[in-house]
Amino acid sequence: MKRYLITGASRGIGRAIAEELAAPDVTLMLHGRDTVALAQTRKSVESRCARVIPLIHDLAVTSGVSNLIAQVGSDPLDLLVNNAGIAVVKPFEEITMIEWEQTLGVNITAPFMLMQHFAPQMPPGSSIVNILSVAAKTGFPNWSSYCMSKFALEGLSQSIREELRDHRIRVINIYPAATDTDIWNNVDGNWPRDRMISAEEVAGAVAYALSRPADVMLENITLGNLSGDL
Repeated sequence: MKRYLITGASRGIGRAIAEELAAPDVTLMLHGRDTVALAQTRKSVESRCARVIPLIHDLAVTSGVSNLIAQVGSDPLDLLVNNAGIAVVKPFEEITMIEWEQTLGVNITAPFMLMQHFAPQMPPGSSIVNILSVAAKTGFPNWSSYCMSKFALEGLSQSIREELRDHRIRVINIYPAATDTDIWNNVDGNWPRDRMISAEEVAGAVAYALSRPADVMLENITLGNLSGDL
């Protein structure tokens, strides 16, 4: 039985990945903070996989990450998907220390703690997938804290990838352009949702990377709209 842990699975890209990877031989451990939304994700996948375990924890604080790790238990993971993320969109001089620390916690510290804890027990052929962003490579006005966190996760994951090569564990980075998810509901401005890629397209890229032979690592996948990024 395979064990998959997906963070930020309540909705959007995380839910789409869960739906894409659900299979009879898979136990899905789905993390989120929104109990109702996570229950909807569970309902959408539970008939197609062996078991679904909801994990309600706040990854903005290290105690929440530690509690998540404890609930997952000691059995090895076959897949870790670091998808949970938050975005504070405002001029950099308006960002509060609370917002800054939450961004660091969810977008950097949580993936670090999860990879550090679970990778040593993952068997050869396992994979870690980090959902980054085109903002991991390019700075955008009013997205400074988000870009900072994605740039940091980029460097972290590249280094960890090299350390895990000898263990035969793949580290796969996904770089979506603007994706049509609920995150945009809280971002001021008129954003052309019709020019964004879908969460399902991101999930399809994850599934494709994971479907490669065990000795093949599709290290980086960048996704964008043919008509051009926003």
